[in-house]
Amino acid sequence: MTTLSLRRRSGSRQRGFSLIEVLVSMVVLTVGLVSLLGVFALALSKTQVSQEDMIAKRIAQEAYEAIFTARETANIQWAQIQNTGTGSVPDGIFLPGLQPIYNPGTDGIIGTADDSSAGLETLLLPGPDGIVGTADDISLQLTNYQRSIAITPVVTGGATDADLRTITITVQYQTSQSKFPKTYVLSGFISQYR
Repeated sequence: MTTLSLRRRSGSRQRGFSLIEVLVSMVVLTVGLVSLLGVFALALSKTQVSQEDMIAKRIAQEAYEAIFTARETANIQWAQIQNTGTGSVPDGIFLPGLQPIYNPGTDGIIGTADDSSAGLETLLLPGPDGIVGTADDISLQLTNYQRSIAITPVVTGGATDADLRTITITVQYQTSQSKFPKTYVLSGFISQYR
């Protein structure tokens, strides 16, 4: 056999792609790329929601720590660490129900009646340079958030414990991704003893 006849035989075995195979591969590739684009869009939206979740967590922790700090520094009496309108003497100082996120008022305690005169709380976020305290910082007013501080007595064995109370802080906020508000709840106990 000559080399020419070998080339003809091997050449006849080689084929290119058919038009159908090319179209199927393009459809598969397009579906994969569109799915990947959807994953990126979902990741971007979750990043925005995670920032809102982090702000809600910070708002709740800020109120929780303020209550403990007021007790530790003896700025308020034990009888005042409860909600207003609970009927005890003297009445508590913390407002019941969802309230706007105000700066602490003249008493320095978050969630009390004098907070509304201090104005809405503003969060300072770093700008494009990533450094807080520069000219490009972003000021975010927390109008999208509400906070509730509920302080209730602890009941054990049918008797109310006079030295222990439950603190439940609920932050409700609307995200840009959902029609329904989200809720973050932080709860714990506080004792009258420092």
